[in-house]
Amino acid sequence: MLVVDDEEDLCELIAMRLEHHGFEVVTETSYAGAKARIHAEILDAVVLDLRLEDGDGLDLLEEVRRTEPDLPILILTAHGSIETAVEAVKKGAQAFLTKPFHDHELLRKLDDALVGAELRRELAEFRRMVGGNPSQQLIGKSEPIKQVRELIARVASTDSTVLITGESGTGKELAARKLHTLSPRREGPFVALNCAALPADLLESELFGHAKGAFTGAHQDKTGLLSAADGGTVFLDEIGDAPMSIQAKLLRVLQERTYVPVGSTRERSTDVRIVAATNRDLQADIADGRFREDLFYRLHVVPIRMPPLRERREDILPLAEHFLRKAATKHDLGRVRLTPSALGLLRDHDWPGNVRELANVVEAAAVLASGGLVDADALEVAFPRSSQEANAIVRDESEESELSLPPMSDARQRFDRAYLVEVLRRTQGNVSAAARLAGRNRTDFHDLLRRHGIDPNDFRS
Repeated sequence: MLVVDDEEDLCELIAMRLEHHGFEVVTETSYAGAKARIHAEILDAVVLDLRLEDGDGLDLLEEVRRTEPDLPILILTAHGSIETAVEAVKKGAQAFLTKPFHDHELLRKLDDALVGAELRRELAEFRRMVGGNPSQQLIGKSEPIKQVRELIARVASTDSTVLITGESGTGKELAARKLHTLSPRREGPFVALNCAALPADLLESELFGHAKGAFTGAHQDKTGLLSAADGGTVFLDEIGDAPMSIQAKLLRVLQERTYVPVGSTRERSTDVRIVAATNRDLQADIADGRFREDLFYRLHVVPIRMPPLRERREDILPLAEHFLRKAATKHDLGRVRLTPSALGLLRDHDWPGNVRELANVVEAAAVLASGGLVDADALEVAFPRSSQEANAIVRDESEESELSLPPMSDARQRFDRAYLVEVLRRTQGNVSAAARLAGRNRTDFHDLLRRHGIDPNDFRS
């Protein structure tokens, strides 16, 4: 505690009373001394008289609030200065006492101020953990997403390497960003790289950088992401698609924290945290010789599995409401609401595209809605045709016999093709826009089109 009063005897008396109750107390009798003490020491609370010989207590209060906004301050004042004391409370003091006062009154108000400050700190920490930027929230109250949030909160303060697994669209990058935001590295950069989006030589250059003359077109040195993200976090998405040559260099980064840029002979060090993600079964890839076992165990220090939406169905409606508000703001739609029929359709859908599909469907339905109401009809139109067809297949054929369902591999192929056709139809054959809508990188999207024999030119007007 810091006690500030220009009456030295009163200062000493308050100090003795507080020390008797277990507080450690320092005293100052001047504005200048108190200001210096506040800037020099870590304090838990200040007891401050508003009338000081060499300065105004209100000025000192404002000085403290600029540098220590949460420091509890208890104001002392005479009977004739109650209006000033009320003004001090408005400016951030927790409470005031009029002289003379009883010990129990001083202690009660001081305890209240300390408890209030602690609650504010806890609330701020809670908001930092589960709130923050709305676009970075892991929304939901289901047990699976609660476990993810708790695991992220526990591991964030460490520098352990994290491997995030889960189906496409479950929010793996969102979890990685949350991990970075809660970590001691949050003031540093967060750099994301999709390992499936680039060919091997370009991926190597992007990640490790290259020296001038390393290859045709390398007219100058290039800084890689491992250097650009120094002091921060590197998120390697789709790590299962990284070529074996890149895997070997990543292993050295994880083991030694060093790497060599392409075309260079000089080893460089890096201070980054690696967070990787994949929707693949890496252990199956290890068995098939497509992924290094030693790299897997280096990445798999702390595993986090993002649950698919079908395993957290109670989160569908809160997520839909969140995406609806986001869409309304983005498109300036005013207030938009989901009707009971729409809520039922959202709840009953299987969501093979997970949270990403839900976000896209809700945004499209919000734009198509009339009168600010999103009903089942608007959602039906917003669903990709592949979803409607898949639901129709199940409904129609289940009426005949369980044995009449097509093999899952065939149904998935039909679903994927119909989905690709739908996004190309909506974007009029614009591959870049279609890839964004589908949540895939452009190169991967082109591969999918070739695999299903779809020509984007057929959709251009």
